Parts: sequence; C-alpha cells; structure tokens
Amino acid sequence: MPGGKQARHFSALQPDLVNICLCGTTINYKMKKLQDGKSLKKICERLRSENKKVVFTNGCFDILHAGHIRYLKKAKKLGNILIVGLNSDKSVSRIKPGRPVNSEKHRAEVLTALEMVDYVTIFDRKTPYSLIKSLKPDILVKGGDWKKEDIVGSGIAKETYSLPYVRGHSTTAIIEKIRKNLK
Repeated sequence: MPGGKQARHFSALQPDLVNICLCGTTINYKMKKLQDGKSLKKICERLRSENKKVVFTNGCFDILHAGHIRYLKKAKKLGNILIVGLNSDKSVSRIKPGRPVNSEKHRAEVLTALEMVDYVTIFDRKTPYSLIKSLKPDILVKGGDWKKEDIVGSGIAKETYSLPYVRGHSTTAIIEKIRKNLK
C-alpha cells in the first residue's frame, strides 16, 4: 500500500523511519540523515549515553567512486555510527579551485543514500575542527593520503585512523580523464 494509511501510521510512530513498498517488498528507509551541527551534537550525546561508538570522517565527496565506497565501508566497521562531515560548496572551492562539480545539496543526497552512512552534516569552514570539537566522535577517520598526525581533530577523538588509499580511484583523475576525452 504505497503512501497508504499503513506507511503514514508507521512514520507517525517512528518519525525517522518510513516504510517504502516496492514490488510487494517493504523496506525501512531511514530519513533525516542530513542534520545540522547543533542537532547532530544532541544526537551524538544521546548515542554516547547508549554506549555507541561514533565514527567521524569528512571530505568533499564531489564525484563518488569505488574508492570512496570502500573507504566509507571500512570507516563504518570501526564503530556503530558513521557521520560524514561534507565540505560545503564554498569550502570545496577554497580547497580545490574550480570545484565542486556537484552541488553540496546533490553530494549530500548521494551520501545519505548510502547504507553505511548514518548521518551527514555540511560544514562551511576550510577544516572541520570546530565540528569535530562539538561532536566529540570516538573515532576519527581519513583516507590514506593523510598522515595520521596531520588529521585535523586527531587530538579530540579517542582513536584516529588513516585508512589505506585505494590506488587508481580519485575524483581528480576522473575529471582529468573526462577532460582528456573531450579534446
């Protein structure tokens, strides 16, 4: 019964879940994965009181590729909840001139659709330091192109990891390949 009383009734009981019926199969789809920093701080406090391990990572995630997916899966396995801090359009353009290719709205939509990602929040600064300081994650994770001691916020989290870089997978390489093929 897509959109019927049953789905509305369910979401009224649990506002963060909605039943979606596809070809007779009902799927629970988590809503409200995209949160502002203030709301996410409260969520993290609640999660800590439930003894959940919160993992935080951040990045531009401009053109999602297999390297991102593998990295996010590994990050999620380090704890119970994975939060992704997403650089805003303004933030990306300061770090990587001429980017982003995809808007923050579209990048956030893609990230929230991933099952291993529990929450996404967009930050406007060059680094996520103030966000990490506010959320106080148990575990901080970045890709292998970052040295552990250079990871912003590593002094705040209990554990910090630099996960192995997946060779041959980078947004910059994808953009260059597209440019080359257009010539």
